[in-house]
Amino acid sequence: MSELTLLLLQVGFLILLWFLVFALVYSLRADVFGVKVRKLPDPAPAAAPAAASAATAPVAPRQARGADSARGSEAGRGADAGPGGQATRGSVSRIVITSGPKAGLELPLTGEPLTIGRSSESGLVIRDDYTSSHHARLLLWGEQWMLQDLDSTNGTWHDGARVATPVPVRIGAPIKVGATTFELRK
Repeated sequence: MSELTLLLLQVGFLILLWFLVFALVYSLRADVFGVKVRKLPDPAPAAAPAAASAATAPVAPRQARGADSARGSEAGRGADAGPGGQATRGSVSRIVITSGPKAGLELPLTGEPLTIGRSSESGLVIRDDYTSSHHARLLLWGEQWMLQDLDSTNGTWHDGARVATPVPVRIGAPIKVGATTFELRK
């Protein structure tokens, strides 16, 4: 082989080696620091008056649940309060893990966003090989609980459907993150 060919092979090998080093560093950085989380847009302005009028309502249904059943079909007892209905701030109070490593664990929902993932910074830490460090987020959007996938590798599932965009959560519908399944309950 000529010296020029050897030099070109050496330079090519050196470039390939540096490319692999940069790829490794990028991958480690993503694992250590996580991925950038996208923010949801603010709820629609039309929903703001309804949210403002119901801002004091979450305390009342929890203290006087019997009063709701006595009202019959009044506004406080619509489709969103029944089983399988939409999970709103007043209709759910906890998250229950139904299967997986932490089966039986219950966490109260405070109204603050709940990040789910392997990271110790997450509100619900799930340590399994199928969960990303910042896998999913459960948050209130107006008065409605929403589930958002945070670009996880294996995806987030709500009631058997993969979550691509933020979706409203239904009461009792299974949410699957990695090998763990949980539900929102009253």
